[in-house]
Amino acid sequence: MMIIDGKKEAAILREEVKKEIALIKEKTNKVPGLSVILIGDFAPSQIYVRNKEKISKEVGINSEVIRYPKNVAETEVLKKIKELNVNEKVSGILVQLPLPDQINKEKIINSIDPLKDVDGFNPINVGKLASGYDAVVPCTPLGCLLLLKKIERNLTGKHAVIIGRSNLNGKPMAQLLLKENCTVVITHSKTKNLKEICLKADILIAAVGLANLVKKDWVKNNSIIIDVGINKIEDKIVGDVDFEEVKNKVKAITPVPGGVGPMTIACLLKNTLKCFKAR
Repeated sequence: MMIIDGKKEAAILREEVKKEIALIKEKTNKVPGLSVILIGDFAPSQIYVRNKEKISKEVGINSEVIRYPKNVAETEVLKKIKELNVNEKVSGILVQLPLPDQINKEKIINSIDPLKDVDGFNPINVGKLASGYDAVVPCTPLGCLLLLKKIERNLTGKHAVIIGRSNLNGKPMAQLLLKENCTVVITHSKTKNLKEICLKADILIAAVGLANLVKKDWVKNNSIIIDVGINKIEDKIVGDVDFEEVKNKVKAITPVPGGVGPMTIACLLKNTLKCFKAR
């Protein structure tokens, strides 16, 4: 059994991005710029944004955080996005979710220039990914795929099961695995016989937000488990997979914390660099 060290892999990816940015700066005297819009004072969002800003600056990305109060008008946010879309120094735009009730998430996401959409949420990028074209890929699924490829370079023919069908994780993860020639099954809250389906998986991606849902008798021997879940139980953070129960049965598994999470932020840097190079 191998515990997949997301912190280690994220550090390697950050260093790769840092070196490439340094080379670009040496040749062109330009660097990527990332603008993050943060609305309100939701504590987890504040932490995420602070981490993104810190790590962006460490690799040489010009990072700015644009803060608005919780009661900001939607029109004001849309106006700012329009400004950022035409600002040549801004390579990537990210609007931190969740958003307050008065702001339409769909309208905000649709307003971001697809070429600056570092989250990969704009319908243009979603459509490109679904069509098998080159696209900006949502950071968490991209991080999951990179971790998978560290364990199995060739995923062709693998039977992959995804628990969760969200636009952020489940659906884009399915598209990435299809591109790798996996046979993919997406499950969700209405799926019948979930345990039996999971037992067939060579690769199991758990991304549903239910603490310790996946037990030892849900997984196949020598399968690979990627746990996207982040759930708080008392004073502990746990995933969607019962790690202690499952770990000795499988070939490889990501821990929570320290698995997918660090890769998500590293992939944001990778996407910001990708957007910069595409312009």
